[in-house]
Amino acid sequence: MDLNLREIRAFIAVAEAGSFTRAALRLHLSQPALTVQIRRLEETLGARLFDRNSRNVALTPVGRELLPVLQKSLREMEHVLLDARALSDGSTGTVRIACLPSFAASLLPDLVRDFRQQVPGAVFDIRDVVASVVNRLVRSEEADLGLTGGEVVDPSLEVLHAGEDRLCVVCPVDHPLARKRRIRLENLVGYPLVLTAAGTSVRAVVDAAFEQAGVAPVLTCEPMYMMTAVAMVRAGLGLTILPGSSREIHAEPSVVARVIDDPRFVRRIALIKKRGRTLPPVTEAFVTALAPALEGTRKGKGK
Repeated sequence: MDLNLREIRAFIAVAEAGSFTRAALRLHLSQPALTVQIRRLEETLGARLFDRNSRNVALTPVGRELLPVLQKSLREMEHVLLDARALSDGSTGTVRIACLPSFAASLLPDLVRDFRQQVPGAVFDIRDVVASVVNRLVRSEEADLGLTGGEVVDPSLEVLHAGEDRLCVVCPVDHPLARKRRIRLENLVGYPLVLTAAGTSVRAVVDAAFEQAGVAPVLTCEPMYMMTAVAMVRAGLGLTILPGSSREIHAEPSVVARVIDDPRFVRRIALIKKRGRTLPPVTEAFVTALAPALEGTRKGKGK
């Protein structure tokens, strides 16, 4: 049985108006066209819905039973259509994004706020995790977007936009490095370091830089989170190296950050999705809003 929305609307209009003529005017149809729609619905249902003569129209017992059922069904189907249109035009929907913690705590909140001012129906499902987990969540389609760090070599992932984040050494305000105008890798050698744990995108960049220089860092602690690393610097356990975009390095007044003037201390970042997958319209719109922020990191803004 194939029920047609137009035919259901026609039935309800006639039932509520008590007249084919008035119902046809309400629906902007000719009376013969309306009659055809009612006849088709009756054929589909296998029952007569109206008793009619030259003077009036009355619902049959079957019509009376069906009227509230079809009214409810029509309301539900119209809500489905409205929801579908909202999803398709990007005015509502959920943006599922996995992203680096440094991005989640710095650029993302303002971007989400500004985007929701333009698209109040947008909802955000945010997973702030290390780069390897970002890639896995996008690959498994648990997230539609990923803001990841390092080179993207997985062929199942597509880079939508790319940027970069220069790394900084974070030290106490009275540390000798705090007074230097330019800091290079050789200035870091010999100082105890608090480095984020293996598997983080920042640690991968730092390890590669020291390896290329042929020296080994002096490690004291390996926390997972940047805020913990900053707290350990404050406690005198060593220096740390963090992205220039991270808010953690500006939240503690007893430490300062100095950009490392070395191209090896640059973390590549990329906005990714699963290759071959279509993004929801609301997510596509958020990608458009994200692009200028990533372009800003590529140009060295916001460091």
